Amino acid sequence: MKELLSMADRAAKSPAKILITGESGVGKDLVARHVHIQSSRSGAPYVAVNCAGLTETLLESELFGHVKGSFTGAFRDKRGKIQLAHRGILFLDEVGEMSLRMQALLLRFLENGEIQAVGSDSPQTHVDVRVLAATNRNLAELVAAGQFREDLYYRLCVIHLRVPALRDRPEDVLALMKQVLGRAERNLTLTDAAVRSFLAYRWPGNVRELLNVLEQLVWLSPTGVVDVEHLPPALRSCPQLLAPRADRRRQAADDLYDALVKQRSSFWESVYPMFLARDITRHDLRELVRRGLQESRGRYKSMLTLFGMPSTDYRRFMNFLAAHECSVAVREFRREPDPAEAPLEIPPSYVAPPAFAPSPMVPAH
Repeated sequence: MKELLSMADRAAKSPAKILITGESGVGKDLVARHVHIQSSRSGAPYVAVNCAGLTETLLESELFGHVKGSFTGAFRDKRGKIQLAHRGILFLDEVGEMSLRMQALLLRFLENGEIQAVGSDSPQTHVDVRVLAATNRNLAELVAAGQFREDLYYRLCVIHLRVPALRDRPEDVLALMKQVLGRAERNLTLTDAAVRSFLAYRWPGNVRELLNVLEQLVWLSPTGVVDVEHLPPALRSCPQLLAPRADRRRQAADDLYDALVKQRSSFWESVYPMFLARDITRHDLRELVRRGLQESRGRYKSMLTLFGMPSTDYRRFMNFLAAHECSVAVREFRREPDPAEAPLEIPPSYVAPPAFAPSPMVPAH
């Protein structure tokens, strides 16, 4: 984090665009505000827009503004966020959720600095805005998949700041806990066992989840002392055993498979949330499915029981795998029976042919 903030301080002095990446809840917006405070534009407006929270039409109006009568409900002219951020900084959060059309409009603005309000016939004047963007998605993968414009990616990613996940900096957990509990309205003390649970947990929701848990404990703890039994179920069940670690010897699929089969976990309760939180990749999920198909001899329905799912979830499970392109072909797992493994049963009426049977086309002499 010190290296990240040092790089952010240097980047703040430049006029270059910055792309901030990291998982959800790591504090990308705080890094953007830090850049604004340290920049020469600190006295100018800082305008943030959540690109994922608006539809394409509303996002266009929110960014570029609109004129009266341009669409239903446009009763007056409205200035867009870009105009409001003139001489300041525009922060585009979750920029990876933009549609291709909105990406093209944003690219045009980044190239010439001009905006055109929705319903307007002529472009507006030049706007001086520095753009910071953030996303929890891998834009390079989206570019390869045709879901994000490559030219826009290079326009936004002049300087790249990556905020590490909380599980990659566990030493920060205690510092954050001390800061949050120190300014709480109620005194709270955690036992050593509870602190160990905090340090062992993987925090898939990162800092946002940590703050949420601490706030729960402050207001819902029956006494001023918090032990393991007072923690939320996620921390008590040690989900870190289910999650893959970068320094483990085995693959993530092996850890997940053992958790499902040996610990009798449910796919929907353990693997599914981790996949949605991007703690595991599509490759990890495919490898887990391969392990299951290998055990069930290529039968998806038999794999449901193996992964702690009822048989009625077959369609839901198959749709989930197909939607995320994690389905695995079953042909390689449905092996033909090996003749050496089982004796050949010979019918009683079977008569062995002669050693040199005559050809049916040549009469026997």
